[in-house]
Amino acid sequence: MNSPYSLDTPIEQLPTKPKHFDLSRLRLALPRQITAYLFLLPALIVFALFAWLPIVKSVEMSFQHVTLGGESTWVGLENFSLMLKDPAFAIAWRNAFEFTSWSLMLGFIVPIVIALLVAEIRAGKGFFRVVYFLPTVVPAAVAVIIWRFIYDPDAGVLNEILIALGLPRQFWLQDVGLAKPSLVAVMTWAGFGTTALIYLASLQDVSQDLYEAAELDGATPLRRIWHISLPHLYPVMSLMFVLQIIAVVQIFTEPFLLTSGGPGRETLTPAMNIYNRAFIRLDMGYASAWSVTMIVVLAVFSIIYQLVNRRLSADR
Repeated sequence: MNSPYSLDTPIEQLPTKPKHFDLSRLRLALPRQITAYLFLLPALIVFALFAWLPIVKSVEMSFQHVTLGGESTWVGLENFSLMLKDPAFAIAWRNAFEFTSWSLMLGFIVPIVIALLVAEIRAGKGFFRVVYFLPTVVPAAVAVIIWRFIYDPDAGVLNEILIALGLPRQFWLQDVGLAKPSLVAVMTWAGFGTTALIYLASLQDVSQDLYEAAELDGATPLRRIWHISLPHLYPVMSLMFVLQIIAVVQIFTEPFLLTSGGPGRETLTPAMNIYNRAFIRLDMGYASAWSVTMIVVLAVFSIIYQLVNRRLSADR
């Protein structure tokens, strides 16, 4: 997306000599940085214990039959073989794909639109920032109670509105066709405030001279958004796109508290199946195989997306 108001100007790059790794310079710099490394050491230890160690243990347990309080036995790829034969495997990953599709259709655009509208407001930006951020600070348990009341098939707010409009009641969380978009609406409501603030913070870096030049040229607000705001938001949008997909694939709280994976298995997700296997059936090895599979799938997706995005950015 090219902007006619971009301040970037092409600069001829002079050929530079390739930099070679200088071991002697590293030896001289290391003693001077030892104090900084010592200050970082406690944080690195805590991060390793609570972030990397569980991942390593999950990988290890995925190749074992884990007995709590007893000795674990190595079973090789047996857990992964059972996982591929499990009917829940295809169901959970199909649901994760559908959740992701609904989230991109309903949830990805909303924060962008909100941020662009707030950025165009001349007065009262602080008020709208607070209003849109409020759902983010609502505890998950309280939010679930609120949305259960909204989605209640008998006396819910949404059904009362439908009745007032002469439309029939809907079983929002019990209907196979409505359960997923209903949960995505809850997720969007809970998270769009934070994402919108990130976009607003990015828009603060845009020079006001660009907007003033566009106004002098007679550009309408829509043209300013299309030619100035959106091109500057593209890098942040690209990052948030990846983070949203990663977060939605790992969705757990909303289906666990609102539908328990139902109706049937229509809202069963990989994270829910991992929870059921690990903490209900106490099959830690099998649950770890699911966890490792999720890590690999998300890592492969992230790598492919970054490669494609880098190539597209180079072609623009």
